[in-house]
Amino acid sequence: MTDRPLSEEYRLAAKAWVEKEAAASLLEECKSSVLSERMAALGDIPVSRAEMQVKASDEWRDFVEAMVEARRQANLAKVRLEWVRMKHAEAQSAEASKRAEMRLTA
Repeated sequence: MTDRPLSEEYRLAAKAWVEKEAAASLLEECKSSVLSERMAALGDIPVSRAEMQVKASDEWRDFVEAMVEARRQANLAKVRLEWVRMKHAEAQSAEASKRAEMRLTA
């Protein structure tokens, strides 16, 4: 917990999620073009062989792992965003319960 208002926590969490979502989406969208570039760099060999060689390479594995990690980070940021939203809903509910209790005892 911080001393920041929930609205500020939400803004920061949303900004982090947007940035991480963009990074993950960019890697995912570029996957086929990266594969094509690496296949083309192998020269004039059959497409199936070029694809197999690229996908068997350490560089491709690193790219896929980075893509998956970026998606994981985006998912974690989304969970944090939802957590802030839940904190806000819980606070609203507690305040409403307190008001209802005060009306009953008045």
